[in-house]
Amino acid sequence: MVDRLSLRLAPDELWALTEPLIPKFAARPQGGGTAPVDDRAVFTAIVHVLTSGCGRRELPPSFGVTVPTAHRRFTQWTEAGLWPRMHRAVLDELGSRGGGPVAGDPGRRSGPSEKGGSMTGRNPVDRGKPGSKIHVVSDRAGLPLAVGVSAADLHDSQALKPMLMAVPAIRSRRGPRRFRPAKLHADKAYDIDELRRWLRNRGIVPRIAGKGIDSSDRLGRHRWIAERTISWLTGHRRLTTRYERHADNYCGFLTLAAALTCFK
Repeated sequence: MVDRLSLRLAPDELWALTEPLIPKFAARPQGGGTAPVDDRAVFTAIVHVLTSGCGRRELPPSFGVTVPTAHRRFTQWTEAGLWPRMHRAVLDELGSRGGGPVAGDPGRRSGPSEKGGSMTGRNPVDRGKPGSKIHVVSDRAGLPLAVGVSAADLHDSQALKPMLMAVPAIRSRRGPRRFRPAKLHADKAYDIDELRRWLRNRGIVPRIAGKGIDSSDRLGRHRWIAERTISWLTGHRRLTTRYERHADNYCGFLTLAAALTCFK
């Protein structure tokens, strides 16, 4: 039975895109064991953890999902690459309706890490506390096209290449898939000649603010788009503070948040 809370967290349209991507349950060769929990119930529980920020031990009993099951299934689905495939499926649905990306805007945000773990570093803007940094490439409407996680002390420019290469080929309303944005707007942290050449070689027109040339007022017209995208993602309270010791799990939650943002 799907209650009103579950329908709000995982509506039928979202589940229709997600269900075909979920790895199928493999029965034990020797037989026996307990019956698997319904995939939709587990998926809804994971979305609830992401949006509310609650611990898995605080899951409402109405989901019918135990704490070990929620954690185990989330880890398995993360290792299987479910969340990037789900994100791409939502982007393809938008692209087929004529909502494909026009240009890109990179953004980033540093946050604390409660437990430390992989991909953490000294946060230069928070008294050197260990933390991680969220990286996002969005389109001109603010829809996240690619997301990633790094240590907080990684310079923003070093994340530009892997982030752009992570942007998927998105289905378009007519014609072939779009493999890359036409233009890239970025702030002064990316004002490096080598990055400009790298973008031009891939057919992307760089619109990068020049150090000592472009004013903050002019830059703000584009920068606020990326900042708004970051605020949409961190509105999912599980991302506000990193509780996951493993970076893959934190990035899994981040990618799921990107998919939900594009779906909304």
